[in-house]
This record gives sequence, C-alpha cells and structure tokens, in this order.
Amino acid sequence: MRPRALAELVGQGHLLASDSPLRSAIEMDRVRSTILWGPPGSGKTTLARIIAETTRSCFVAFSAVLGGVADITDIVAAARDRATFTHQRTTVFVDEVHRFNKSQQDAFLPHVEDGTIVLVAATTENPSFAINAALLSRCSVLRLEPLSTDDLVVLLERALNNETRGLGGLHLAADAEALRAIAERSAGDARRALATLEGVVDSLAGKSASRITLHAVDAAESHRPLLYDKSGEQHYDVVSAFIKSMRGSDPDASVYWMMRMLEAGDDPLFVSRRMIVFASEDIGNADPRALLVATAADAALRRVGLPEATYALAQASSYLACAPKSDAAGVAWQRAKELIAQRGALPVPKKLRNAVTGLLRDDGYGAGYKSPHASPGGVVMGETYLPDELTGRVLYEPSDRGEEEAIRERLAKLRAARAPR
Repeated sequence: MRPRALAELVGQGHLLASDSPLRSAIEMDRVRSTILWGPPGSGKTTLARIIAETTRSCFVAFSAVLGGVADITDIVAAARDRATFTHQRTTVFVDEVHRFNKSQQDAFLPHVEDGTIVLVAATTENPSFAINAALLSRCSVLRLEPLSTDDLVVLLERALNNETRGLGGLHLAADAEALRAIAERSAGDARRALATLEGVVDSLAGKSASRITLHAVDAAESHRPLLYDKSGEQHYDVVSAFIKSMRGSDPDASVYWMMRMLEAGDDPLFVSRRMIVFASEDIGNADPRALLVATAADAALRRVGLPEATYALAQASSYLACAPKSDAAGVAWQRAKELIAQRGALPVPKKLRNAVTGLLRDDGYGAGYKSPHASPGGVVMGETYLPDELTGRVLYEPSDRGEEEAIRERLAKLRAARAPR
C-alpha cells in the first residue's frame, strides 16, 4: 500500500502543496541534496521512492546500517563514471542516516559538495545532533510531521478497498469508529496503522466475521507500545513538556507527561531527580516545602519502587505544579558565579576570618566582628558580610509570590538595617 506517485501521497501538505518548492523540484527533476526528518511512518522512505520514480538520474539506495566507507567509495566512483560517459546524475538515498558514524559522513561530504552525487537522506533523529555540521550545511532539511488521524483513516480505507495491493479481496466492511480508533492509536505512524489493521483482519480469520468493529480492534490490540526513544529527541521533548507544564502551573499536563515517561519505560529515578531540581530551580523559597515534597517522593520511590511509588510521584508533580513559582534562588547563585568569574577570589574581610591562633588574632583576624545574637532584633546595624569591593551588591531578590512575599518584606528591613552608616 505504499504510495507510488505524488498524487497518492497523503499528508505533508506543508511540503507538497501544488505550489510548494519541493513539489516543483520533484516534478521538474531538480531535487537537490535533502534530509527528510520525521517520526516513523510519516512518509520519508515513500517520498524518497517517489523521487526515485520521477527522476531521470540513477537512483541508488544505501543502508546506513549495512553499508561502510568502502561501499560509499564504490558508489561515488560509479557516479563519477556515469556523469563522465552518459552525463547522468546519481541520486543516493540513505535510510537511517543518523546511524552513520563521522567517517561515513565525511566520506560523503566532498562528493555532495562538488555535485558528484545528490544525497537524499532519511532520519528520525534531529539532524542538528545526528549529522555533521559540514554535511548538514550542504543539504536542505525538510521536517515531516506525524500523519493526522484523518490522513490515517484515508490510508486504512484504501487498504480495505484495494483488491490488488490491499485487503479488498476479503470484502470486509469496517465501522467508522473502528478505523478511527486504529488511526488515533497509531500516533501518526502509517506503517503502524496498516500493521494494526492487518492484525485485526488476521484475528477475524475463521470467525465468519465480515465487519471490523471497535470490539475487534480492542481485542486484537491488547497493548500498544508508546512511541518513545529514551535516548533520542522524543525523550527530551517529553521531559521538556513535563518541566514546562509544572512551571506553567498545570497539574493535569504535569501528571500526563510524567506518566508518558513512566509508561514508556523511562527511569523513574530520572523523573524524581528532575522534580528535585525543579523544586529549587522554579519554586525555591516561594514554597520551601516543595523541595521536601520532591525529596520525599524520591525517597518513597527508592523505598517501595514502582508501581506503588507512582502515587508519591504523582503527588509530587501535582504539588510542584500548583506551588507558587520563583527563580530568585537560581538568579542569586548565577549572579554570584558571574561576580567570581569577573573579580576572582576576593579576600575575606578580616572581621569575618576565623582567629584560631593567637598569631591570627594579633594579625587582626576576627577583629571588629559583632555577633547578631547580642544585637537588638538579631541584626548588627551597619554590618556587611560581602567582600569589601562588593559591598551593596544584591544577588538574591525574592519575588512577591508565595512565602517569598513575606521574605521580601523582611529582607528589605534587614538590608536597610545593615546598610553602611
């Protein structure tokens, strides 16, 4: 059921509209070196094969998994001879190009640059991370999106009705809700949708059933693996959504993205560590209890494990999402780090130094230090504690949210009392 012409291709309207540059390049046989980037089943290989069917150049398929540098050398030599003797271009299709190592990518680079070959590559990984910058700069990057539910329904109906390449010879009917369920559960992956349909049809064999129902779909697909690569972009996208949902004070989305990670088999300790960091990075003193909740959830996870600790993780993520937010603590240490980088290791004022020997006391260590406990209100009027060169610098500025509102008011009074006289 793989589409064999542009007219059969479903989805990717942003790339293949009638007036799009890519469509014009394919129809005019002027496709340049291109990287097709998108999730599984979005049509990368299909689009490459359509280019192969329409181009007048010699189309060579190459597997990044099975091929090596020696194979690339042979392909380039043949392409150079082809250009010299028949004036025919060579288009090389590389599937799963992210599996190329640096030497393989470097082997292609000069020949893409001088036009000996036109490279059409497919990848599920972000090219910015998976492909050398030099090779990437010589290619156009086209982002393919997951197919919509409606697009997948069209493909499923085609498969059911096509007697030559599909399942039409079985003369099966299908409820609209059944096809839509398959499409929705396929996460934009045409290959997965067609495989699910085939599995449902196989499950009906011998049952004298002539209609695909939602019940048949549920029975044939008891468990659906999630699209999730624990080391790839999908992992970082979901983590980013999890953090941003907590930061945006949305407990519903926070718990949803957390469960996406856990259900896909991500390390639950990674999830708890992210919440511990978040509690200080994004909440801080606006709600000091947030750090206690996050560390308690981590301790519960280590004590009882999954699935029971899911309760504690869900409690923590929802609490962190609902808590008032402040990044003041993070801003404070970043400012301190910048000052240290700019000014170096400034000397500790002698009054703050530890006079552990008589010699140090004679040298003035600790001289003039006044204990706050002996002062009215527990504050030494006019006292400073930063290096002399930084007196008056403000690093920590509490927000007006949550507990920091009270801290802000108290700190303003403390700083006014300690201002140099």
